[in-house]
Amino acid sequence: MRIDILTLFPEMFTGVLSSSIVGKASDKGLVQFRVRNFREYAVNKHGQVDDYPYGGGAGMVLRPEPIFAAVENLAVDSEKPPRVLLMCPQGERYTQQKAEELAAEEHLVIICGHYEGYDERIREHLITDEISIGDFVLTGGELPAMTVIDSVIRLLPGALGNENSAVSDSFSTGLLEHPHYTRPAEFRGWGVPDVLLSGHHANIEAWRKKQSVKRTMERRPELLKGIERDPAWKKIVEAVERDASEKP
Repeated sequence: MRIDILTLFPEMFTGVLSSSIVGKASDKGLVQFRVRNFREYAVNKHGQVDDYPYGGGAGMVLRPEPIFAAVENLAVDSEKPPRVLLMCPQGERYTQQKAEELAAEEHLVIICGHYEGYDERIREHLITDEISIGDFVLTGGELPAMTVIDSVIRLLPGALGNENSAVSDSFSTGLLEHPHYTRPAEFRGWGVPDVLLSGHHANIEAWRKKQSVKRTMERRPELLKGIERDPAWKKIVEAVERDASEKP
């Protein structure tokens, strides 16, 4: 995979792209990063990439020329058009399913905006996806871009030490992940559930699924709608509901 990042602050990505899982994936050759300051494609010698909005109003708007020029330059050596992502609070809410979709791509271009917004022609004629990481506004698109990059890279084959880790993550099944425990078996009087110490893999798997449903029901009940069409998961949901109703 190749990921190109267009930003006015390339120095923000230095540590992120060279550390932890993301850095190791790059070292292994699983992904290639190019961080480009799109001011290099400015419309004049002063490096201007923004201008006042037509019709008046607060703030400045990113001009289309430098963004179009940068994306077109980065796409020159691609065998097929890249997936062009615009980080924007107006975009589609980012999900694990979207991360899995993007991880299947060969080339991503991520645009990190600043100022009041983008010229609408960027949205209409250049990008393929608008992505928001939540219903709040940040200073720029750099932090959302880092979030997307991290979530995508860890899904690439070979990026994680245990290939099953990404499969069992929260949201990968549509639910929140089950609780985890490790040594010691008892800590300050708090023990580990007996089933996890039993060595009975089928019982452990059943417990984990039930706990996953229970945790989702308590914290994100709206997610259950996505799995209740599956008869096997529906039985687990009903069992958890029964347990909850029987508690005094």
